[in-house]
Amino acid sequence: MHRYDVLIIGSGLAATTLALSLPASMKVLVVTKKSPEDSSSYWAQGGIAAVMSQEDSFDEHVRDTLVAGAGLCNEAVVRQVVEAAPASLRWLIDQGAPFDLEGGAFHLTREGGHSRRRVLHAADATGRAVQDILLARLRQRENVSMLTQHIAIDLITDRQLGRDGEPNSVHGAYVLNTASGKVETISAGFTALATGGSGKVFLYTTNPDTATGDGVAMAWRAGCRVANLEFVQFHPTCLYHPHAKSFLITEAMRGEGALLRLPDGSRFMPEHDERAELAPRDVVARAIDLEMKKRGLDCVYLDITHKPAKFIVSHFPNIHARCLELGIDITREWIPIAPAAHYSCGGVMVDAAGRADAAHLYAIGETSCTGLHGANRLASNSLLECLVYARAAAADIATAAASPELPLPSWDESRVTDADEEIVIAHNWHELRRFMWDYVGIVRTTKRLERASHRIQLLNDEIDEYYRNFRVGNDLIELRNLVLTAELIVNSARARHESRGLHASRDYPGLLPEALDTVLKPC
Repeated sequence: MHRYDVLIIGSGLAATTLALSLPASMKVLVVTKKSPEDSSSYWAQGGIAAVMSQEDSFDEHVRDTLVAGAGLCNEAVVRQVVEAAPASLRWLIDQGAPFDLEGGAFHLTREGGHSRRRVLHAADATGRAVQDILLARLRQRENVSMLTQHIAIDLITDRQLGRDGEPNSVHGAYVLNTASGKVETISAGFTALATGGSGKVFLYTTNPDTATGDGVAMAWRAGCRVANLEFVQFHPTCLYHPHAKSFLITEAMRGEGALLRLPDGSRFMPEHDERAELAPRDVVARAIDLEMKKRGLDCVYLDITHKPAKFIVSHFPNIHARCLELGIDITREWIPIAPAAHYSCGGVMVDAAGRADAAHLYAIGETSCTGLHGANRLASNSLLECLVYARAAAADIATAAASPELPLPSWDESRVTDADEEIVIAHNWHELRRFMWDYVGIVRTTKRLERASHRIQLLNDEIDEYYRNFRVGNDLIELRNLVLTAELIVNSARARHESRGLHASRDYPGLLPEALDTVLKPC
C-alpha cells in the first residue's frame, strides 16, 4: 500500500493546476490512464474566456454565460468564476502559458455566445500549449509523483471498509497497472477526481479515448450525487472525413468570420437564429442536425475562404496543416463538418471548493457539476472552470483535516479467472456507443430513451457477471464506467419533461416555467 497526502486521478488542466497549486510540503500523486497528454484539455483548441479588456466587463461575461445556460446556471457560481478568471489567467501566464499577442497586448478572439472578444488563446492549439507548460512544471516538483498507464478502478470508502457508523469518507483508490496487470492500493488523505468527460459513450465524439466517464461512475458508486447529465454538448463542427478521427474545428473560426454552407453554397444559420454562425453551440448543432436530416446529407460545410490565406494560416495553423494532410486546403476549399459529442455540462455535484458528497473527495473540471454551465456551456468557459475550481480545491485542501490513515485491504483476485471472451467486451462497447448516438443524441424522444434504457440494463447484467468472475483489464473497467454513465445520462434525460439548452425532446418541446436541476442520488 502507498500513502500520499493527495491523490489526483487525471492529468488534464484541472489536475495539473491542482497539483501545482498545492503546498510543496504535501506529497502528491497524479494517476493517469495513458500518457499525461491523453486528456481533453490537451486537445482543446479554442481558448480560455476571461475579462481582460477595458471594453469588456464582468457583468457582460456573466450575462453571456447565463444566456447560454438557458436559465439553469447558478448565478452566484457564474459570478464567482467570472470574477476569479483574471487572477487565474495571470497565474497561468506566470507559469509561462504562451498566449498570442497582438500589438503588445493579448489577442482576444470571440466565439459563439460571447458579446465581446474575451478568449485568450495560443493559435488554435491552446490546450496543448498550456498543458505542455504545466506538465513541464509538474515534472520539476519534487513533491509530485506521476503514475502513467494506470487506471483507477474504484474509490475506497468507509462503506467498503465496513465502517457504516462513520460519515462516508474516501481513503484512496484501487488502481490497475495496465502494463503489469496488477492492482495497487493507494491510500490518500484527500482524493480528487479530474478524469474529464464521457464523450466516448457516443459513437461520434471530439474527445480522446480516455473520456469514458470514470470520475462520474466512481463517485456514484461511492455514494455521491450527480446532476444535469442530460445536458451533453454536441460540438457543431467536427471534421467529417474517413481518416480524421475526432478532429475538432474550433469555434474561433466562426468567431473570425467563417460561414456555414449547404452543398449548394447557400447559408442556413440566419434562418435558424438571428446570431447566425455566432449563436451558442446547442443552437448551431441542432440547426446542422436538422439540415442534414431534412436533406439526407452526411455533412455540411464551413467556409473561411473569403479571408486572406495569410490570415487563415496564422490564426489556424494546426487546422490548416491537418486538413492539408487530408487533401483539403482551407484557404481555397470548404471544410466538411458534422456535429459530434463534445462536453458534459453535468457531473458530480460539488460546492464552491470542489467538494463532493463523500468526505475528503473533490471533483474538478468536466467531471464535476458546479452550476457554472447550466443547460449549455458557453464556449471557452470549460478550461476557465478547470483553473478556478482547481485553485479553490487546492486552497481548501491546504487547510482541511485529512482522512485518517487506515489499514486498507488489498485487491481480492482469489475467486476470479482470466477472461475467455474478450470479444464480448468489444461488442458491448460498440453496441453501447451506437444506440446512445441513435437514441440519446442531439434530438430525443421518450420512446428512444426507453429503448436505450432497456438495452443498458441488458449490458449491465453482462458486465456485472464479467466483473465478478474475471480479472479486470482496462477495457472492462472503461466499459463498466461507460455503461453506468450512460444509464445516468438516460435517467436524467427521462426525468426532464421539457426542451431546455442541450436537451431537446420532441415529446416535450416547450419550456417549463421554472428551471430546475436534475439531481440523481444513489440508493
